[in-house]
Amino acid sequence: MGRHCLYSAHCRLVKGKKGRKRFPNQIMNFFMRFPRHLRRMVFLLAAFCMVSVIISAYYLYTGYKQELELSKPTPEQDCGDPKHLPYRSFEMKTAKPIDTSRADPMVLVFVETQYSQLGQEIVAILESSHFKHHTEIAPGKGDMPALTNKDRGRYALVIYENILKYVNMDSWNRELLDKYCVEYNVGIIGFHKANENSVLSSQLKGFPLNLHTNLALKDCCINPRSPLLRITKAKEIERGPLPGEDWTVFQFNHSTYQPVLLAKPRLTESIPHHITDEVLHATVVQDLGLLDGIQRILFGNNVNFWLHKLIFVDAIAFLTGKKLSLSLERYILVDIDDIFVGKEGTRMNVNDVKALLETQNLLRTQVPNFTFNLGYSGKFYHTGMLAEDEGDDLLLKYVNEFWWFPHMWNHMQPHLFHNESVLAEQMILNKEFALKHGIPTDMGYAVAPHHSGVYPVHVQLYEAWKKVWGITVTSTEEYPHLKPARYRHGFIHSGIMVLPRQTCGLFTHTIFYKEYPGGPRELDKSIRGGELFLTVLLNPISIFMTHLSNYGNDRLGLYTFVNLANFVHCWTNLKLQTLPPVQLAHKYFELFPEQKEPLWQNPCDDKRHKDIWSKEKTCDRLPKFLVVGPQKTGTTALYLFLIMHPAITSNFPNPKTFEEVQFFNGNAYHKGIDWYMNFFPIPSNVTTDFLFEKSANYLHSEDAPNRAAALLPKVKIITILINPSDRAYSWYQHQRAHEDPAALRYSFYEVITAGRRATPELRALHNRCLVPGWYAAHIERWLTYYPASQLHIIDGHKLRTDPAVVMDGVQKFLGVSQYYNYSQALMFDPQKGFWCQLLDGGKTKCLGKSKGRKYPAMDVESRTFLSRYYKDHNIELSKLFYRLGLPLPAWLREELQKVMR
Repeated sequence: MGRHCLYSAHCRLVKGKKGRKRFPNQIMNFFMRFPRHLRRMVFLLAAFCMVSVIISAYYLYTGYKQELELSKPTPEQDCGDPKHLPYRSFEMKTAKPIDTSRADPMVLVFVETQYSQLGQEIVAILESSHFKHHTEIAPGKGDMPALTNKDRGRYALVIYENILKYVNMDSWNRELLDKYCVEYNVGIIGFHKANENSVLSSQLKGFPLNLHTNLALKDCCINPRSPLLRITKAKEIERGPLPGEDWTVFQFNHSTYQPVLLAKPRLTESIPHHITDEVLHATVVQDLGLLDGIQRILFGNNVNFWLHKLIFVDAIAFLTGKKLSLSLERYILVDIDDIFVGKEGTRMNVNDVKALLETQNLLRTQVPNFTFNLGYSGKFYHTGMLAEDEGDDLLLKYVNEFWWFPHMWNHMQPHLFHNESVLAEQMILNKEFALKHGIPTDMGYAVAPHHSGVYPVHVQLYEAWKKVWGITVTSTEEYPHLKPARYRHGFIHSGIMVLPRQTCGLFTHTIFYKEYPGGPRELDKSIRGGELFLTVLLNPISIFMTHLSNYGNDRLGLYTFVNLANFVHCWTNLKLQTLPPVQLAHKYFELFPEQKEPLWQNPCDDKRHKDIWSKEKTCDRLPKFLVVGPQKTGTTALYLFLIMHPAITSNFPNPKTFEEVQFFNGNAYHKGIDWYMNFFPIPSNVTTDFLFEKSANYLHSEDAPNRAAALLPKVKIITILINPSDRAYSWYQHQRAHEDPAALRYSFYEVITAGRRATPELRALHNRCLVPGWYAAHIERWLTYYPASQLHIIDGHKLRTDPAVVMDGVQKFLGVSQYYNYSQALMFDPQKGFWCQLLDGGKTKCLGKSKGRKYPAMDVESRTFLSRYYKDHNIELSKLFYRLGLPLPAWLREELQKVMR
């Protein structure tokens, strides 16, 4: 529990109950030997304690409302006298400064299996901290993953879920990894998790370090001299038993090792004869690298223990020279939703409001300028009991002491309003209430009830917010999903910054301490190193959602945040701060600029999202397959062949881009999925009808695969490939036909050989000609997000010469139930030079005049240059075809033979 009681009232009651024990007879006889005046004093003290116990028990077990005391900040306390620590006889060495400038800021994590618990917890911490990582199954024997890329290291840190996998590695891989660590100044973090098969006492192979396993420990202490401490503050002792009886402690006799975290054995009968229970023993040890030049940090258990998590975060920062570390600043904002809303008997009265003000002032001693942020629905003002209505009045009397933000007037969910003007009318009512009662209306922040309309985006809400309130910031716990919380991100849509919102274990129904779900200890555990503490630890900015009812009754909201601030102050060097919402939003996107771009998910894949999505919208209007290009390979011909099929329907035309929507690859993506779905009809039969879109710029777009996979994870992908040299030449001629100044001014050879010093216009044309032909790289990017089973590659030359066979393959790939006979529906047009749709009466419907243009053949010099240019790309494409089990197209075989001669 530490030296002081974090939650005073509860501890006092528990201590009172502990005092209710009968004394043994021999102790009573011992007391009778005392002088009479001492006996009188003892009995008076005993009587006083008994009365105290009875009073405490009364308040503990009766059903009357009791107000929990809030613990005030306590003075810092020393961890312990260093003379009791086992390293007292060693000269404390200084760790060598770490410079990982030659390695990328990436963590290589070796796990035992894909599903091992500790491995998942390690990855969760890395993800929560926004640290890039790569996970590998730890090789027993076999190849080590590539550690370098040219002259740079790929990883700045190596983590082993099981350190025994590292020390028992085969000599070749071990030497390879150690050499890499020394050359690139890369450290190693390892964990030793004992089990029933662990040897009780052993030496770690290759190291002057002894392990003693399967111990029960207690009274944990942080070494204040440890050089890796950054966030962790060595000012407290965590008294009491450590969780579990499977701990490992490290024993050493070399100055390269420094203890970081220490504890005492709990059960003397389980202590090996090698160690003693009179001193503390290291459960986390730091290797300064004095033996072999590699710095390591070893943990004698997993990260279930909260102090291990805290030190693990510090270890990452230390071993990467702070390259992978977060600032010590932590910004918190506490929103109190539902002001004036709530059932009678659950709202704040006058005393609760006074406590709110007092607590706000108390929190400001540890969180400068701390201010509660109150969200209100004016319709429910004065709808409680008399005492609660008086509480409403007192809130408004002190209106300038708080920050304020609007909910909806009647607390309704915005996604239920399909008309923007009706939604705006509700907001105006709330604004008029605010103006009447002096509530500020210019904070620029709003929260929708139940996060409705924020995500998934309800366009009408965003527009009404801007028009009525001038809102620039909101928050939600739903983007991209509620769980896991570490994936919550921010985004910007329609000029409004959306911040991630965090839960803190308090909900509308959690109003009594003794009735907290799972028992009061669950709340206290969350504060003391649990989920709530970790939220602050791993997030530079946290917006916490609480409710009006959490500040009446047992005032759990006040209890939680005072004790959280106190715990953070006692155990960490974090600097808690706060900012108003708009300033906080700008700070957030300064820290995470990559999150400005949203990544739209499918609302129908998340039940919570579907529940707060307009019933007028349907995911049935999303396509089942995409034709992704590239341009000038026959995508328009394929488009016309597809829409001939009675079960296949394309999108409505785009006024700007004709038959192509071009949603996933450009600025249209920021218009949201409502804009996208409006391009598709509602299918008459969801099962048999196939909606699709063709946008030929998708294949080589860096953004399109990720965006498409987020919204359409089950969609099928079709691409068409022709000789990339022919594709480049066709694009050049296409641009000349459209009077592109660069294409008219420069020859094809000048375009494809343009260097970096070329004009921007020439460089742009150069890239549009050549880059789409990097087929292997583009397809691999799509295969990062989609399985190969959802990808279909069409030979563009075969589509031109034998489209019926190709379309039969497409039908089979799509799984359309209604077969369409393209052999009877297509006819070759010798004038056009390609196949056209056969109509009634023997007439044909062909591609437009812009298709099938005749232009001069490519010059030999250009073709030779392009064959060399695409050599490596084509080789990679052949490897990809081999991996996918596909035959090589004739044009690819010819190109490979040409360059291999």
